[in-house]
Amino acid sequence: MAAKCGFLFRNIFSRNTGMSWNTGKFAAAGIVLMLDCCRGTAATLNLSGYRMTFDETFSKLDISAYGPGTQWTAHTPWNGDFGDAIFGNPGPDGPFAITPDGLTITARKGANGRWYSGLICSVDRDGPGQQGFVQRYGYFEMKAKLPTGPGTWPAFWLIGQNKSKSASEIDVIEYYGAFDRYYHSTEHVWVKGKNQLLRTYMKEVPKGILSSQFNTFGVLIEPDRTRFYFDRQEYWSTPTPPEYDQPMYILVDLALGGGWPIDHLTSPQVMDIKYVRVYQKIPGDLTQNGARHSRPGQTLQPHSSVP
Repeated sequence: MAAKCGFLFRNIFSRNTGMSWNTGKFAAAGIVLMLDCCRGTAATLNLSGYRMTFDETFSKLDISAYGPGTQWTAHTPWNGDFGDAIFGNPGPDGPFAITPDGLTITARKGANGRWYSGLICSVDRDGPGQQGFVQRYGYFEMKAKLPTGPGTWPAFWLIGQNKSKSASEIDVIEYYGAFDRYYHSTEHVWVKGKNQLLRTYMKEVPKGILSSQFNTFGVLIEPDRTRFYFDRQEYWSTPTPPEYDQPMYILVDLALGGGWPIDHLTSPQVMDIKYVRVYQKIPGDLTQNGARHSRPGQTLQPHSSVP
């Protein structure tokens, strides 16, 4: 099993970093690689002492192209959409729909041969005047059922609000649909487009479970440790880097590609999202565990403790 995990991990690592497995100087680059087959006993998430600060169950479609004034926007706030599908706007022919199970994001191949899909983000922009939901520390969770097949590339991830010196990113789940027994969780700190910190973990799950049923994917960010959970069972824990000491916003997407061909991908592909929730530790105040959700007329400023 370890040999099979290692082969798959090397393949995905090379595609996503551009580095040779044999020549990459992982320690010098701050790169840490973990396989799930090396993991011991899991701990169950305990949210006693936490309160819910964000509860999106998708009872209505509250998404606009760029905001403000909606719960979600349909593009990255840095105008850096990615992948082999165009992220579309909400509308009759858009990628978003509300069902009894929550939100669906649908990727479709158009008559012109191009693929179209969707992304949602909890803020409308980076920098001054930003509106939307951000939180410093706490537990972030998505419950979802994922599409599968080579070329599907869904994700649930967080981005740090402050980008003055670096860009902080936590990929709670990044799933390459060609491999239905694994997904990745990754921590990044980007400086001038390069990974100053890259830690990644390949989580093994029962074959097909990610697309056959709803599962929860979560991350608990604390001042000292960052812990990752699948169905509320911990599978990875890391020292929290200082760059994560800031409010973070949420993104969920159904991207395509990610270095994998989409030539044989069938249309449509659907990602079902039952909810996105965030919890904050109590007692506490905004200087320790700041959750802020602004609407028009309010302005979010970078946290004073972030450089």
